[in-house]
Amino acid sequence: MGEYVNERSNDMLQSKKQSVFLVGAKSLGNYGGYETFVDKLTEYHQNNTSIKYYVACKANGDGCIDEKKLTDIKRNSDNEFTYHNAICFKINIPNIGPAQAIYYDVAALKKSCEYIKKNKIKNPIVYIMACRIGPFAKHFYKKIHKLGGKVYLNPDGHEWMRAKWSAPIRKYWKISEKMMVKYSDIVICDSINIEKYIHQSYDGKCIKGRNPQTTYIAYGADMTKSKLADNDERLVKWYAEKGLSKKEYYLVVGRFVPENSFEIMIREFMKSNSKRDFAIITNVNDKFLNELERKLHFKSDKRIKFVGTVYDKELLKKIRENAYAYFHGHTVGGTNPSLIEALSSTDLNLLVDVGFNREVAKDCAMYWKREDGYLADLIDKADRLTQNEIEKYGDKAKKRVKEAYTWEHICALYEHVFLKETFNE
Repeated sequence: MGEYVNERSNDMLQSKKQSVFLVGAKSLGNYGGYETFVDKLTEYHQNNTSIKYYVACKANGDGCIDEKKLTDIKRNSDNEFTYHNAICFKINIPNIGPAQAIYYDVAALKKSCEYIKKNKIKNPIVYIMACRIGPFAKHFYKKIHKLGGKVYLNPDGHEWMRAKWSAPIRKYWKISEKMMVKYSDIVICDSINIEKYIHQSYDGKCIKGRNPQTTYIAYGADMTKSKLADNDERLVKWYAEKGLSKKEYYLVVGRFVPENSFEIMIREFMKSNSKRDFAIITNVNDKFLNELERKLHFKSDKRIKFVGTVYDKELLKKIRENAYAYFHGHTVGGTNPSLIEALSSTDLNLLVDVGFNREVAKDCAMYWKREDGYLADLIDKADRLTQNEIEKYGDKAKKRVKEAYTWEHICALYEHVFLKETFNE
């Protein structure tokens, strides 16, 4: 009898499949947090018979998908391909400046709704990443509910605090966030601090005065070591081109935007007495770069090295592992993917002292304030650490990531959230 029940239960599970539409990532597997997240989520769930993913991607413009760089894809049409067993559809965007991001999300949601309706998909989940389209939130919330679906939201960090935006745009982001939280069935927060903020800001302000329903799921990190040896031709060539060598450089990897503290990190490194280099892996914004040069004259300091971008994942991982120390200056956001990746691969990490970073790294890193001279002193202190002291930091950091931030763990949590109601019968 027990065997019959188990077989019947398995048949029932197999007959159900939760469709999840992922909206908000530009591409798959690039530097962006959402892009990495979508890549890993679909990878870890590609053989999951209970979930089917549908992924919106930008067909053109900044950060657009180039599926030729992906392995094992199946092209379905000019605007659709299958990757990690997920159906990925491309959205064309007109060249309308900063408004592209809003247009893209709206077009992706419209396409998702059309796909759901055309293919008669039952009880879909539409998972929207970031709070860009508040004025359209009610429209799509009602439309998706009419199709039998639900809206899940990842609010990201505090977009309305980013320095790159003008005051009117920051005001828009704040209003947009409020509207999107209101018209969501579940808000998935990648940081405990973000979850607290959502409740502090929006309790009693959702539909019919309800509190937002939230859950906490962080981002993950790949804990496997790089496959490259120290004498690998790719690494040796890259070091030669950039004038770097193992354990003789501080490193930062991230978007080249003001709120990531590039000005402070460069200024403070220039003040330090370090004999090591400062390697900056980023997609350079010429306007911001020229602004920093006017303020800091960093080109006169040969230690400061903008080394471009690195899309070879194994090479990037090896560069992280071989860094003497890693800087993390992100001040806006929740659990940042680049921080977790640094903790899993670089022994010594120097983090700007904000709640988000303390929440993730705890006592596994050294912290610096954005005050004049503070980071410079910390760099000099870091240079004096013994190898044993550095290894202790590295061991604690890797243990921390292994306990809370592996992709296996994070994807299992998402599976639970996505299937919670589907199989709750």
